[in-house]
Amino acid sequence: MNETHMLAGVLTAPRSIDIQQRPIPEPGPGEVRINMKSVGICGSDVSLFQGHRPDLAFPLVIGHEGIGYIDQVGEGVSAQRLGERVVIEPNYPCGQCDYCWQGRGNICPNKRIIGVLETGCFAEYAVVPARFAWQVPTPIRDDDAVVIEPTAVALHTLYSSPARPGDTVAVVGLGAIGLLVTHLAHRMGYTVFAYDRIPAKVALAVSLGAIPISADSTTDQIANLWKEAQVHTVFECAGVAAAFTMAVEAAPRGAYVVVAGLSDKPSNLTEFSITRQGITIITSIIYQHPVDFRRTIQLIESGFLQPSRIISMKQPFAKLATAIEIACLGEQTKMILALPEF
Repeated sequence: MNETHMLAGVLTAPRSIDIQQRPIPEPGPGEVRINMKSVGICGSDVSLFQGHRPDLAFPLVIGHEGIGYIDQVGEGVSAQRLGERVVIEPNYPCGQCDYCWQGRGNICPNKRIIGVLETGCFAEYAVVPARFAWQVPTPIRDDDAVVIEPTAVALHTLYSSPARPGDTVAVVGLGAIGLLVTHLAHRMGYTVFAYDRIPAKVALAVSLGAIPISADSTTDQIANLWKEAQVHTVFECAGVAAAFTMAVEAAPRGAYVVVAGLSDKPSNLTEFSITRQGITIITSIIYQHPVDFRRTIQLIESGFLQPSRIISMKQPFAKLATAIEIACLGEQTKMILALPEF
């Protein structure tokens, strides 16, 4: 890198990503520039890499989970913010539409999303609106800070259900979000059943307090187990059509199914089976600004949550392409890339 250019991870086509030199961005009014320190690879980054979003405009710097230090501020932003260690909240609701006024900014049709609709943070520098750069309190370690964003997703997912501490819930799909829902729910006093086809992920869920479900279990066996345990809510976090089908079919009569997965394939379900059993399906996507980030940061600062426990691999930023290929295998729970230090 020189004084005017930085290294950035650029997706140039499906399954084609490399590190290129890009001009270092300048913050505009109300914005801050962040010298990135570490970034996380999300399942949605993998999805973009695999070409599952046909409307994506190439080339694009992807990535939306990351921490770093503010090194420059734009007009209207206090210079006192220089040097702050911050985590990026990467979804920017407009704050003006009917959905935002209803407190539903997570489905704002005007929402800006870095790393998807505009330049992301797989780079040495990123520019974001100042109010979406959250200062990370000193007690929070970097490894916990870099997974604040997916933890906020998990918090919103858990709160989307009417289940409350003391209830029994089940988590289907133990990627980052499923594991973080498991961690949150157990710490808050829920009994949690956890299911995934990868034994290592189930083992990690057990270490976070979950009761394991054998990967060999049939839907009928899981249904009987959940019925006996009086499962109140099933959280579908796999993002696979078959997992959603299983979650609904196995859910006990009168239960809730919270859908946090983002499969783009149709599921094999019938209205009759859902309505006869009185199953309520609830959707959950990202989080509400600003409450969910604020709550997440406070829970981590207090020591109540340790989300870094889901990190399974760290790689230098220079190995971005290899790291995403590894992430595509689906065996990792959270991969973190370390940016070069200056």
